[in-house]
Amino acid sequence: MKVKICANTSIEEAQMCLDAKADIIGILVGQEHASSDFVDKQKAKEICNYINKRCDVSLVTHLTDAKRIIELTEYIGNNIIQLHSDIKEEEVEKIKKRLPNIKLVRLIHVASDGTICTDYKKMKYADYYLLDSFNLKTNQVGGTGLTHDWKKSRELIELLDKPTFLAGGLNPNNVSLAINTARPYGVDVNSGCKNDFEKKDKEKVKQFVKNAKKI
Repeated sequence: MKVKICANTSIEEAQMCLDAKADIIGILVGQEHASSDFVDKQKAKEICNYINKRCDVSLVTHLTDAKRIIELTEYIGNNIIQLHSDIKEEEVEKIKKRLPNIKLVRLIHVASDGTICTDYKKMKYADYYLLDSFNLKTNQVGGTGLTHDWKKSRELIELLDKPTFLAGGLNPNNVSLAINTARPYGVDVNSGCKNDFEKKDKEKVKQFVKNAKKI
């Protein structure tokens, strides 16, 4: 089971992920939708340099312009890009041609009842998919803290032709059930590992990874 801890904003949080033996850390750069977890490219590069290939680093971005995404990746040094669902396939193709060794994660939005809100069949370029909850009320497309119907997620995961991560409302207490129900390739957490001050909680990060990997 692969585990991604998303929305790291400091070296301290990145170290929590390393200590917990997470497989991937996510860094948010390039904001277009509601989120309090974005950092500038300088901070992202600092975190990536600190990681120094001890785990994978995913650039998570709302940007939909290939040129800007390519420039960010070349500057930061990440080896994965999680793309927003609004990006056009011709832009994704530009990224794939310029950065052929960078893995691409394609986002599929899922409503709380399990309704698929993204036309994933139009996606030509993907190394992984990620199912994440979509908050219609706030237009928030990640870090919502909302779960969705994991049984419906499992049905979709079985249809998809790429390894698929599950996200949305996961936390140390429910990740085991989520994995057993949806049977994803990996899991992705953001708000479920935060403390009351909206920062990563070391014990929650450790317990999340432990509970996910014991399945």
